[in-house]
Amino acid sequence: MMNRAVFGLGARAAATAARAPVLSPAQALRAQQRFASSSSQSSQSAFGKTKGEAALWFAKAAAASAVVGVSLSTFVLTDERLEPLAQGAASLMAAAGMPTAHAFSTGDNGLHPPHWPWDYNKPWATFDHAALRRGYQVYREVCAACHSMDYIYWRNLVGVSHTEEEVKAMAAEYEYQDGPDENGDMFMRPGKLSDPMPRPYVNDNAARKANGGALPPDLSCIVRARHGDADYIFSLLLGYCEPPAGVTVREGLHYNPYFPGGAIGMARSLYDEVVEYEDGTPNNASQLAKDVTQFLAWASYPEQDQRKKFGFKTIGITAMILTLAIWWKRFKWSHVKSKKFVFQPNAVCARCDCEPMYL
Repeated sequence: MMNRAVFGLGARAAATAARAPVLSPAQALRAQQRFASSSSQSSQSAFGKTKGEAALWFAKAAAASAVVGVSLSTFVLTDERLEPLAQGAASLMAAAGMPTAHAFSTGDNGLHPPHWPWDYNKPWATFDHAALRRGYQVYREVCAACHSMDYIYWRNLVGVSHTEEEVKAMAAEYEYQDGPDENGDMFMRPGKLSDPMPRPYVNDNAARKANGGALPPDLSCIVRARHGDADYIFSLLLGYCEPPAGVTVREGLHYNPYFPGGAIGMARSLYDEVVEYEDGTPNNASQLAKDVTQFLAWASYPEQDQRKKFGFKTIGITAMILTLAIWWKRFKWSHVKSKKFVFQPNAVCARCDCEPMYL
């Protein structure tokens, strides 16, 4: 009979093993030799008997592929032969009403702005609140003359760039229409925290008339609304230059390569020392543009700091839950994975008490 340790063979498997033929040592040796020869033959690569032959085969294949590819691109698939096919395909797509792709034009779409290393874009960094305070000062003294921020309220500045008392004092400098009063009349009152930022013009028509027909956009979400985000705003503010040869800009417009079309109605507004910072920060044009761009980025993404804080909390809690889940899984399955199934055959044949059998 055969002993079984933890989970042995079933009755049918044990009977089959008991009826297995007994091989002599010579027969067992020949069987092992045949198995070894078949294994060595199957291990030979289809690309050669040795690794050197296989490497040589791959080198020849790579060289042949390179020769064929260069020959096709040089003599067969030339631009002169492919251009009629491309034009025919474009005509068919246009006739079928399918959208077609066009080459990017710097003159029509504007120069792509370079990427600037904004610190607040790092996952662990927040907005520089001192820069936000300086950026609001630049907006108030320069940009607010033409641009509005309808979706930013005075209360949004509290705890971000100014204290509550400072914001109340700034809001009280402007008058807002309110009412009606007990007589049904509208009246003017000082601003308060619940009021939006004041608009420079009464309506859009007045803004167009004052700016030569161009409508200054609202800056509440200007960073979010432009391709390139803060990189585009910063590059646009400092990108004014003389038009290149062959480019003419009509009177009243200004050349800026980062603006689509190159001609923009807004003149350059940021120069060195145009704003005097309260904290003594150098007030060159680059610093002014950087601070006001960061302020406009905060206006477009006011929830960014809170979102990053929630993200780190989520990552931490998820990591703890994942660690606990892995430990619980290993604990629950450890007794199953640590089991060993051992098969111990008898030292002698069960039928005739002969020498140990070779299976």
